This record gives sequence, structure tokens and C-alpha cells, in this order.
Amino acid sequence: MTKIAFLACSSTVSGAGKRRGDLFEHDLMIAALEPALAKRGLDLLVADWASPLETFEGVDLALLGTSWNYQDQTKAFLAKIDALADRGIAICNPPDLVRWNMTKTYLRALEEAGVRVIPTLWREIVTEKGVLEALDVFECDRVVVKRQVGAGAEGQELVARRGLPGPDWVFDQPAMLQPYLSAIATEGELSFVFIDGVFSHALVKRAADGDYRIQSLYGGREEVYEPSADDLASAQKVCDAVPFSTPLYARIDMLRMDDGALAVMEAELIEPYLYPVQGPQLGELLAEAIVKRV
Repeated sequence: MTKIAFLACSSTVSGAGKRRGDLFEHDLMIAALEPALAKRGLDLLVADWASPLETFEGVDLALLGTSWNYQDQTKAFLAKIDALADRGIAICNPPDLVRWNMTKTYLRALEEAGVRVIPTLWREIVTEKGVLEALDVFECDRVVVKRQVGAGAEGQELVARRGLPGPDWVFDQPAMLQPYLSAIATEGELSFVFIDGVFSHALVKRAADGDYRIQSLYGGREEVYEPSADDLASAQKVCDAVPFSTPLYARIDMLRMDDGALAVMEAELIEPYLYPVQGPQLGELLAEAIVKRV
């Protein structure tokens, strides 16, 4: 039987000693994918990506599923997916695409390709002076400081002009600074899910009261979103601008700017949660796309 591996991590695999607070998202992905694969004669193996290579004996294709700790172990993660590829295992999405998408400077390439991107300053280290610079450049009252290699809003900070962190504060990782946009608190963040380059479903994600982060770990909530033709075209343009062969899956996260048009926050191509509740057809679409690749 053809075997598909779903690469999880130590805090999402079943039986882990300490599982993540958003673990239910992992379970929902497996529940959507496993029966759809089984119906097509494909067996699903759920395994920690850091497991020994022997764990993946007989695997034909590996999905980068809930490998949600990769950003803190990038060298080991890349080495593992390279080693799996060297064994003839198809990796989705492929290692070259993962390398490109891992550092958020890929947004520059998308912008050069004509995609509208949230205004961003790129810095190796950020101090209070750097925050003030960003506040002035963006002519705003708050900026978000994010890791250039990061996921799930981990480590990022929201800094206000009236609440500066102090002269000794340092964000000591390569960073990106973006203006805090009011759309987060009004409309919310819009996510568009594509399977094999074709639109599947969209959702709107809103933060909990008093927060700005939309992830479920921080109390964020989501619901189905029916995009207009213009909004869908904006998201499709991002997906089409990715300079590699069509990815098996992509989640395009966007915010509405003051002029009403959408700008991309991130193109999530490594291990995004794909929201099967809001897209109940997701498992079938993924399974069909996987069949084409094995």
C-alpha cells in the first residue's frame, strides 16, 4: 500500500508528554485527511519529523503537517527533509520551496513580482531607536515586531509610541517591522486556502478581546468567509507569484488596507493549518492532489 507520512512534532504527535494548546488543529487535520487517503488506497503515518530515518521506511510522500517547532530547529529540519528526499520520498511542499518560504524576506520577491505587501522594514537587530524609526516611517502609533524566521506569532511584540520598551530593550533576532493595521480589529485577517493552485476555501480570523493575535493559542476565532471576485483575484495573484512549481497546498494570509484593497501578510507554504472545519472538502482535495504526486 502506498504510504503517506504526515510530519508532526514532539508536541503534536499522539502520546507526547506535553501537547500544545492548539493540538485540536492537528487532530482536525488528521480526521479530514486519513479517511480521504484510505478511500484511495493510501495509508497515513503520523510521525514526529525528528524521528529516525528508519521511521519513514516505505513512505512515498511526506506532508509537512504540524511540524510547528521547525523555526527553532531550522538546520535540523532542513537536513531531515533533504535526507527524506534523498531516499526518493516526495516532500510537500518541496525543500527548495521550504527554504525560500522559511525566511520572511520572500515577501520582497512577491512584491517585486507585483504583489501588494504590508509595508515592512527589515532589520537584523531592533532597539527602541529602530521602533521609533518604524513608527515615523509608517506614520502610525503602533508597530508589530516579528521574527524573520518564525511561526504562530511566537516571539513577536506589539509596541506603541506611548509605551516604548525602554533604551535597554533589544529584539535580538533578524526582524521585520510592520504597522499595526486597524483591519485586524475590525474586519479581521483573511486567509485563502489553495490546493494544487486552485482555490478551496477562505475564512476570516479575529483576535480575542484585548489581543491582536488571531491564532487559537491566544483565543482567536475564525469563521467561513465568502470572498468577492476582487479579493479572490488578489489572493490568487499571490499564489501564482510563488516562483516554484505549483505547491500542493498554500494558505495566503491578507489584510485590507485603508484604500479597501488587500495586501499579503504572509504566504504560508511550509506547515500551515488549513482549517478543515471551514473547508469540509479539504481532505478530499488534498487526497486527490496527493494521488497525482505518488
